[in-house]
Amino acid sequence: MKQSTIQTTPTPLPDEVQGAFRALADPTRRTILMHLGEQDMTIGEVCTHFDMTRAAVKKHLTILEEGALISVHPRGRERINRLEPIALKSVADWLNHFNRFWDERLAQLQHAVAAEEAAKKTKRSKPKK
Repeated sequence: MKQSTIQTTPTPLPDEVQGAFRALADPTRRTILMHLGEQDMTIGEVCTHFDMTRAAVKKHLTILEEGALISVHPRGRERINRLEPIALKSVADWLNHFNRFWDERLAQLQHAVAAEEAAKKTKRSKPKK
């Protein structure tokens, strides 16, 4: 079976997506994003979900902000952390570029399975001599 390949030039990782991937690389930051997806929170409110110092949580929030995954808004003496879903869409859009590779491989698999099934049917339907 001849395999076709898709010829493309490598897709560079845009700068705005690069920071988001750095932020998403850490499981704690991904968990923080899940919490912020439910509601906006102060640093203190985020801290209640983790067994770490306030300084450690602040460092994670800073990296998320640098990756444009969250924004910070002052409200009185507090700083409110808010999820920025547009940045996540940019990451998803970049990843979706690679869907066509999976689509091609799945189509090849489907073709191979269909050819094998056809060969089995042909073999069964031939009369024995």
